[in-house]
Amino acid sequence: MSKEILSVILGGGAGTRLYPLTASRSKPAVPIAGKYRLVDIPISNCLNSGINRMFVLTQFNSASLNRHIKNTYHFSAFSSAFVDILAAEQTPDNPTWYQGTADAVRQCLRHLGPFDSEYVLILSGDQLYQMDFMDMLNNHKAKGADISIATIPVADREASEFGIMKKDQDGYITSFMEKPKKEQLQEWTSDTGQDMQRTGRNYLASMGIYIFNRQLLADLLKNEYVEATDFGKEIIPQSISKYKVVSYQYEGYWTDIGNIYSFFEANLGLTNDIPDFNLFDNNNAIYTRARMLPPAKISGTTLEKTLIAEGCIINASRIENSVIGIRTRVGSGTTIVSSYLMGNDYYETLEEITHANSHGLPTVGIGHRCYIRNAIVDKNCRIGDDVRINGGTHLENADHALYTIKEGIVVVKKGAVLSNGFVI
Repeated sequence: MSKEILSVILGGGAGTRLYPLTASRSKPAVPIAGKYRLVDIPISNCLNSGINRMFVLTQFNSASLNRHIKNTYHFSAFSSAFVDILAAEQTPDNPTWYQGTADAVRQCLRHLGPFDSEYVLILSGDQLYQMDFMDMLNNHKAKGADISIATIPVADREASEFGIMKKDQDGYITSFMEKPKKEQLQEWTSDTGQDMQRTGRNYLASMGIYIFNRQLLADLLKNEYVEATDFGKEIIPQSISKYKVVSYQYEGYWTDIGNIYSFFEANLGLTNDIPDFNLFDNNNAIYTRARMLPPAKISGTTLEKTLIAEGCIINASRIENSVIGIRTRVGSGTTIVSSYLMGNDYYETLEEITHANSHGLPTVGIGHRCYIRNAIVDKNCRIGDDVRINGGTHLENADHALYTIKEGIVVVKKGAVLSNGFVI
């Protein structure tokens, strides 16, 4: 295991674009693929790369993220490995919360102090990808770099959403522009290699993954750019002309889960025959909390391109192109199409079900004869019988007490109760 590098995972801001999934939890704690949480992705990538000392910086709605990390990442008493939470804290010399990515790392530098390392790897807590960071570190060392930035080739339709870099023939970054406009793009092409250029991916986008020489990182944050709050907007652009900044080009699958649409697409993409993100990889396991749940129980259901997590009880008539999360209960005669059901945190006992029903409250889960399409159902919802949720572009964006509609996707809020016959 590598002692020469420490990893810092940024817990993200308020995550407003992922609302309502972030109404009561931080972005890295959002459940993904039915049984994981977003933060499991960067942590698993670190562990698979032999990096086992990690700090996770948190600020907003961090209770569930703290609980998940505490319950999940346990290492042997004879190992130096750890995943530590660093929550934003007020100190006598700094009474403010984290003001941005760079400010968050600046405020946490003193906690990194006791741990030896030559390099610091900075990661985002809300991206879906599988990457060997040791490969990136070896490239960093071979090039004699001060800073390495992981970049991914993108086509012109996406380029305006990213920070775009230009590199020379040796891989050193010569210039950087945050979210260039379409008409500026001509001047920003880089040599991304023949395979990428054939698919029109001529621009190098920053993935928000950085390796810094540790001493330089401390100098930049504490002395040189004392006022800078953000890596992507301030520190990286200002460092390019002064330091050796290298591009590490990554060509695998990577998506930034910044909004409801990209989150929905990333989850449903996992149901493809050969998905871009491979959960079934012997060498790149995704680690998460071991819950000791029973196997899923399915009766009378036609399943098509569907992921089902453990602990489910399913009597639906048909489920297709969907992700069904832990402990999900689905009643008979129900059809679910192109949806992500996050599942439940607990099972109701037969006594609790009887009590709930006698008070007109639906059972936790999805009732009988429902139709759910283009929806995300957050955890612990009670959806009654004969409920119809038909998402699609015919629906206007809206925020209701029980659900939110964004870009045609209906998001049923955590713990919502939809009574029998409810229609969206």
